[in-house]
Amino acid sequence: MEEEEHEVYGGEIPDEADMDADVDIGRSDEDAAKLQELDEMKKRLKEMEEEAAALREIQAKVEKEMGAAQDPAGSAATQASKEEVDARSVFVGNVDYACTPEEVQQHFQSCGTVNRVTILTDKFGQPKGFAYVEFLELEAVQDALQLNESELHGRQIKVAAKRTNVPGMKQFRPRRFNPYMGYPYRRPYMPPYFASPYGFGKVPRFRRPMRFRPYY
Repeated sequence: MEEEEHEVYGGEIPDEADMDADVDIGRSDEDAAKLQELDEMKKRLKEMEEEAAALREIQAKVEKEMGAAQDPAGSAATQASKEEVDARSVFVGNVDYACTPEEVQQHFQSCGTVNRVTILTDKFGQPKGFAYVEFLELEAVQDALQLNESELHGRQIKVAAKRTNVPGMKQFRPRRFNPYMGYPYRRPYMPPYFASPYGFGKVPRFRRPMRFRPYY
């Protein structure tokens, strides 16, 4: 019998070596995908560990602050140091809004060594018109009080010793008089005209004596 030739459509039949190469390429792609996925998992694990460390640090900081707040010895020491600083400071009122801390320091330089000048401002950054001056020497406070009603920037300033605010103590401020509203009127208590001994709103009933009427 004669051998019949069959035509192959679509190209030549691939060799076994080419098929093995294709399989190797597919395996290498799968391995690369697995390695990439493993790297991503390691990266996420590292981020989680960093977040846990940050949370532990924040918790330790909060516990430390709470312990310091609850420690009476630490609070007493802080209060004592604050009182010592306030004893070396003075309050300066009626300060010009355009006045700078350097000018205030220069004004009180003759009293002693100025350690700090604090000009209070509001939430918008505008000066409130008063300041605090802290000295290094305790004796400088008495010399600074002599500058009361002295002139700074064309205004007479008020100098007084700084008071120490005691926590938990609130100064009582009486109610101001309003010239438009006046004081609230309170009606004075007036006892009732007739107070019944039988209770509120109850009046004893009086009965007239019955007359004898034989022919009624």
